[in-house]
Amino acid sequence: MTGLSRRGFLGLLGAAGAGVALAGCGIGSSPGQTGEQLASALPLPDAFRVPLPVPPVARPVGTDPSGADLYRVTQRVADLEILPGVRTPVLGYDGIYPGPTFDTRRGRPVVVLHRNELPVPTVVHLHGGHTPAESDGWPLDLLLPVGNTAIWASHHGMVGDLAAGERSYRYPTDQRAATLWYHDHRMDFTGPSVYRGLAGFHLVRDDVEDALPLPRGERELPLMICDRAFAADGSFAYPGLDQGMRSVPGVEDDWMEGVLGDVVLVNGAPWPVHEVDAARYRLRLLNASNARRYRLLLQVPGAPDLPLVQVGSDNGLLAAPVTHQVLEIAPGERFDVVVDFGALPIGTEVTMVNPLGTGRTTDVMRFRVVRTAKDDSRVPDRLADVEQLVPAPGATRRTFRFTRGPVGDHRGWTINGTSFDPQQSLADIPLGEIEVWRFVTDVHHPVHVHLDGFQVLRRGIAVPGPYDVGWKDTVDIRPAEIVEVAVRFTDHAGRFVFHCHNLEHEDMAMMATIRTVDSAL
Repeated sequence: MTGLSRRGFLGLLGAAGAGVALAGCGIGSSPGQTGEQLASALPLPDAFRVPLPVPPVARPVGTDPSGADLYRVTQRVADLEILPGVRTPVLGYDGIYPGPTFDTRRGRPVVVLHRNELPVPTVVHLHGGHTPAESDGWPLDLLLPVGNTAIWASHHGMVGDLAAGERSYRYPTDQRAATLWYHDHRMDFTGPSVYRGLAGFHLVRDDVEDALPLPRGERELPLMICDRAFAADGSFAYPGLDQGMRSVPGVEDDWMEGVLGDVVLVNGAPWPVHEVDAARYRLRLLNASNARRYRLLLQVPGAPDLPLVQVGSDNGLLAAPVTHQVLEIAPGERFDVVVDFGALPIGTEVTMVNPLGTGRTTDVMRFRVVRTAKDDSRVPDRLADVEQLVPAPGATRRTFRFTRGPVGDHRGWTINGTSFDPQQSLADIPLGEIEVWRFVTDVHHPVHVHLDGFQVLRRGIAVPGPYDVGWKDTVDIRPAEIVEVAVRFTDHAGRFVFHCHNLEHEDMAMMATIRTVDSAL
């Protein structure tokens, strides 16, 4: 692993753009997707040869004056081997991809001091975090590069809370155990930043989860699933209009629906393989793709597919487990599932496949059962007490329409016919009150709400779908569909956003400002 200069990295970005222009020609959209697929410009490796990496766990370096656990992260460019024998420059938290996993505990506040040694500004968002506005990752609260601040004095004429070189993000960690993740959230450039590596897991644990006999230790695997394409020089191919990620937002017209790659990465490795015991495993599934949706199932040669027993959703444990044969997961969503390899003969290979993919993207990863082992884990019939949000008959109801529309003088994506305006709140919501929000779409839009989760009430005139159970913070809305959710914001008054988590849609203005306000005022 070697460092790269800012100039060298920006040169590689330019090379990647040239590769994209050629690779995208003639590629049609994929079935079941809102997006256009890129073709990599170099030979791709065979599947199931690379071992599954597990991101390292971040360690606190001490405590801050308030007693919170203190972590330090340096954002920097690194040259990594992602495809075997090929070097790829990444934007990495601590120079790795994915970034280090934060393993935290409810009731223990966390402070993460980020230092930006990248060539571009960043914003850190804890996705799913119940976080005060000043640490939520407001898209204009830029963390400017160390020693390179003057040219970033404004952002398209709009200025947020600028920090030079370093910024502390404070997380109260006053929420249920859940699989969260953190990623860049800079206005107009979330898509290329996440695509080039700025993403990692953030786990929250609590006593309720600890009391359950679920698989743990090495049998608990965080799996960040995403798709990428590669230019001929090994860099990530991304069709951004501004390859330097400086001032011009958006992607080339062919990819405005979303960018799909032709290589599936799990924890940063292409189509990896993982050796497992003949036992139960807990898989924390995260779709970190910019635009690709997955339909996941576990195929066993000559036998029925393995069931995926869901125990948790975006924002924590379910009340009771739900068994799926197939699991659909949209960008930004997380599913916590238990898989039982215990009845399989040693030597069995179980392949996670994706029928929504085409070509090589129909494969995700493989598990190889290599040894017998003691297993005292199980999935109990009851998991946790889950509060149900019940809107009052006179509860406030709001409708938000996610559609293609004009953004200034060009095409983009809008909410209620308007593009993102940091200064204009689309809704002021009193803290503590349950509201009903109605999401209406034209094409696929995974809708993500900051600060607090929600519960799905219905799809169209029907009950919630099979993947809507529990507390969600991201919900996949299918084309021309209406989904109603119950939402309640608590504790933190301030300015937040909600948006489409197809990152190309988000960057092309499908995001809205909301304000949470103290209901006593």
